[in-house]
This record gives sequence, structure tokens and C-alpha cells, in this order.
Amino acid sequence: MARHVIGLIAAATTILSTSVQADQTGPTARLATSSASAGHERKLTVYLTGYSYWDNTPPGSAQISKPVVHQRAGGTGTYADPLTIAVGHTIAGGVQTLDYAPGTRFYISRLRKYAVVEDVCGDGTHPQDGPCHTGYQGHPWLDLYVGGARATAAITTACARRITALQTIIVNPRPGYPVAQGDVASSGCEVFQS
Repeated sequence: MARHVIGLIAAATTILSTSVQADQTGPTARLATSSASAGHERKLTVYLTGYSYWDNTPPGSAQISKPVVHQRAGGTGTYADPLTIAVGHTIAGGVQTLDYAPGTRFYISRLRKYAVVEDVCGDGTHPQDGPCHTGYQGHPWLDLYVGGARATAAITTACARRITALQTIIVNPRPGYPVAQGDVASSGCEVFQS
């Protein structure tokens, strides 16, 4: 339901000049691994981008497609109130399959925030052909909701670009990691050494 282009804009030049292919295990295998290992932390290098209130689908909204913790994109980044994150997905035979199950949690140490899968990244009838599903340089692509309803589109775009990078995250994290509470845009797009 959601189409997120800020992160895509931040990497567009690289994506267009790079042949992006899924790794051998593929996103569907990542979903199976994530579901099978629920409760077991594991580190994973991902390509993290950001999307905002201004480039969501529909624009100027916090609408999400897979509510778990929130009815609208949001969160403060704590374990109890994680930020919304969007993942790639496929549509085959009219059935949508997310690369990571709704409710899958991540800890993003570079941002000191927890996130939960509640949205999808990529639109159309074949989202599996887009970068959110195929990944970036062999790594899964995740798109974090940075907020922005109280900021300008220019500020949230700059914020999304600031957080965009390959980085190590924790899948199925335990509670108790350090947290910089607040949505990403409102907290000044702060980035920490991980």
C-alpha cells in the first residue's frame, strides 16, 4: 500500500549504475529464517533508507498496510513503541508475501532505535521487481519511517538521506539496548557510531 521514494531518491544514482540482484538465499528465504528464529537475535547487514509523511502513499499521510503496534506509521523507537519500518514484498497469484513477517522487530544501533515491520516498500503489480525486494548490493533493503508531519518535505528528505547506508542491525532484538527516544526527523536525524 505504501510507496516510499525518499530512500529510493537517495540511492537512485547508485541503483541505476549497479546491477542489483538478490543474494542466493533471496528475500523469501530471509522471511523463513526470520520467522523460524523468532526470539533469537542475529546480526544482519542491510541497506537502510528512510521514508516520511511527505513521500508515503498517499503523500501527506502516515497510512500503513500491515498495522501491528500502530494504526498509523510512527513510534518513538523504544522496544515497547518501535518505529514503523517497511520491507520489500512480492505479489504472485494475487497473494502478497512480505520479505519479513509483519511484527518482526529490528534494533538499529546506528540510530539507537527499535523498529517493527508494519508497512511495505514498493508499489504496482510486480513490487518484486523493485529494489526494496531485490535488495542493494546483495543486502536486504529496509525503509524506516522517519516521521515528518511537523517538518517540511525538504527537512525529511535530508533526514532520510542522512540515515541511508549499509549498516548492521539486529533481527529479533532483546529489550534493553540504548535508545534515543523520538521519531528520527524530530530528534534531528541523529546518527551514532555503531
